[in-house]
Amino acid sequence: MSQASHDNPPGAAVTPRPAPDAEGEALDGKDTALAIAGAALDKKALQIEVIDLRGIVDYADYVVVASGRSDRQVNAIAKGIEDDLKSEHGLRCLGVEGLPQGRWVLMDYSDVIVHIFHQDTRGYYDLESLWIDAARVDLTLPGREDELAEANRPYHFDE
Repeated sequence: MSQASHDNPPGAAVTPRPAPDAEGEALDGKDTALAIAGAALDKKALQIEVIDLRGIVDYADYVVVASGRSDRQVNAIAKGIEDDLKSEHGLRCLGVEGLPQGRWVLMDYSDVIVHIFHQDTRGYYDLESLWIDAARVDLTLPGREDELAEANRPYHFDE
C-alpha cells in the first residue's frame, strides 16, 4: 500500500504531489511557482506575478499570473510551461482550459494555479485585485534580472 493511500481515509481524494527534481527532491509550491514563472519568461511572458495564497484559499497555495501579446504567444507560453515542468521537474499539468483560443489559459499544477492572459484580456478580469492583500513572491531568478525588468515594465496601450 502506498504512503498516500495509507494516510488518507478510504475513498478520500489524493492530491498528486510533485515528482522529485533532478537532485531527487520534490518541489514545494513556491519552487513550482518560480519554475512556472521562469518557463513563462522563457517564452517572453509579460507582467509575471506570483501570489502567495496560503491561508487565504483552500484550492491552491500559489497563483501565477502572466500575459502574452497575442493569442499565439499565450498558447506558446502555456505549452512552454507544460513542456518545461514535465521535462525539467517531472511535473504534469493536471488540467488545462482555454486552448487553443489563447485569450485566457488556466493551468492546474495542484498547489499552483496558472493564469495566462492575452494582455488586453487581463485588465478586464483583474484577478490580482481578488487577492490584493495577499503577499507577492519576490521573483528572483538569478541571471535573469534584465529579462524580468523588461517583462514587468508597465504596459502602454499604444505599443
